[in-house]
Amino acid sequence: MLDESEWEAVAPLLGPMTRLRPEPSVFTYMALARYTEITGQKETDLAMLLHHRAALYGPPCENCAKPLRTPQASFCAACGERVRR
Repeated sequence: MLDESEWEAVAPLLGPMTRLRPEPSVFTYMALARYTEITGQKETDLAMLLHHRAALYGPPCENCAKPLRTPQASFCAACGERVRR
């Protein structure tokens, strides 16, 4: 997962590819290479990279520290803790 500062390093490379063209472009390879540099994990599917942004899944639960699954979550799906806003 990429935090917001890491996402900012990858996002500019994704701009031209958000429509997910059938054939990979140089931007695809650049974005995937940058992701590998940041995380140390090799990813080959650009669609998966688009889902590896931590902010999409909400903040961590105050009780168990797992992501809340959505930024609007009212409870933690992992432990059941109610979210205090």
